[in-house]
Amino acid sequence: MIRVVVCGIAGRMGQRLGNLILDSDDLQLVGATERPGHDAQGRDAGDVLGRSSTKVLITEVIPVADADVAIAFTAPASTLADARACAAAGVAMVVGTTGFSADELTEFKATVAAVPCVFAPNFSTAMNVLFKLVEEAARILGDDYDIEVLEAHHRHKVDAPSGTAIRLAQGAAAGLQRNLDDVVVHGRQGVTGERTRKEIGMHAMRLGDVAGDHSVFYGAPGEFLELRHHATSRDAFALGALRAARFVAAAKPGLYDMGDVLAL
Repeated sequence: MIRVVVCGIAGRMGQRLGNLILDSDDLQLVGATERPGHDAQGRDAGDVLGRSSTKVLITEVIPVADADVAIAFTAPASTLADARACAAAGVAMVVGTTGFSADELTEFKATVAAVPCVFAPNFSTAMNVLFKLVEEAARILGDDYDIEVLEAHHRHKVDAPSGTAIRLAQGAAAGLQRNLDDVVVHGRQGVTGERTRKEIGMHAMRLGDVAGDHSVFYGAPGEFLELRHHATSRDAFALGALRAARFVAAAKPGLYDMGDVLAL
């Protein structure tokens, strides 16, 4: 059995992860955390998962002593704290947290360097296939096609654009041998002038309970191509994260992404 700690277990992703682990034949829930002051603190994880008692109490500090893998889809500050604890204890990590600042991202990568860690903006298997397709399409279509990225998420998401949208745009830029930071345009307002040939547009929507919707458009006179991924539930991400947990539990120390997990 692979012993797993779920960080932020009362959150939307945390609850799906917890339930899927409890239903798994090869994964064991041995720990669960929540942020300071959360009303789930001290309760049995089964209470927030809608299950019977799991004998796993929700704590503030990540319980690494009995864990093989910690899974974190939380906030940057919380993930950094958990990464320090996991690195010190030699516990592998699966991290889907987004919204890191440049300094936080540098610190995070340096912290987890000594342990196996799968770090990805999106854990959906199909989305990771799309990452490859987007880059290849950009390479084939070339500079004659304008590229725009559109993403939609639920109203509670706090960062924009999504980490997935950024990864998609980076792939398109790589296919065209461009540096995304030099060409990205976030939304448009006012008299912007004619669109340049080099820019890649990025647009974010926040509405309702959308689990995740991402499209990359390639447009030229007379036609456009849309590559789209639509997540119908968080299970697409949670199942991918558990696949990553199985991978990372047997991996050597190092930073991996879902491309490594899926052998892409």
